[in-house]
Amino acid sequence: MARILLVPFFAWALLVDGGDSVTWRLVATGIFVVAASSDRLDGYLARRYDLVTDLGKLLDPIADKLLVGTALVLLTWPLGELPWWVPVVILARELGVTLLRFAVLRYAVMPASRGGKLKTVLQLVAISLFLLPLSYLPAWIGVVAWVVLGAAIVVTVVTGVEYGYQGWRLRRDAIRAARGAQAAGTSGGAPAA
Repeated sequence: MARILLVPFFAWALLVDGGDSVTWRLVATGIFVVAASSDRLDGYLARRYDLVTDLGKLLDPIADKLLVGTALVLLTWPLGELPWWVPVVILARELGVTLLRFAVLRYAVMPASRGGKLKTVLQLVAISLFLLPLSYLPAWIGVVAWVVLGAAIVVTVVTGVEYGYQGWRLRRDAIRAARGAQAAGTSGGAPAA
C-alpha cells in the first residue's frame, strides 16, 4: 500500500518545474529508489513473519507495475527524455506476461524466472539513472543509463518470449495429460461390480 501511495508524490516531484529542477529530480529519484527497494523489504518481512496474504499477492505486482509504468510514461511524455517505443515495449511485455499467467493459471502457476528478476533489476537501475538530472551530471552517467536501458530492453523482450514458450508448454502438457487420462478411463473396460 505504501508503494502505491508513493507513486503520486513521485510523479509530482518529477514534474516540478517541467522536470528541470535539479533538487526535485533528486527527490523524485529518491522516492523511486525507496519505493522500489521497499518491494524487497516487504517480501522479506511477509515471508519471515508469515504475513503473506492474498491481498499482498494481488497488490505487490500492481504496485510494481504502477511505479515502473508511471516513471516510464512521464520520462517519455511530457519530459521527452525517452523515445516513445521504450515504455511501449516494456509495458506491453508486462501486460502480456500478466495476461499469460492468468490464462495458464488453471494448468499451473508460472513462477518468476531468474531472467525475469534480472529484467526487473535492470529496469529499476535504468529508470533510476534516467530520473537523475542527467544534463547537470558528467556525460558518462548518461552513457551508462543508455547502456543499462538497452540491456533492460533486450532482457525484457527475451524473457517475454521465454514466458510465452513456457505458457504454451504448460498448456500443451496439461492438455496431453487430460487426453491421456481420458483415454485411460475409456479403455479400462467395464467397471468392477
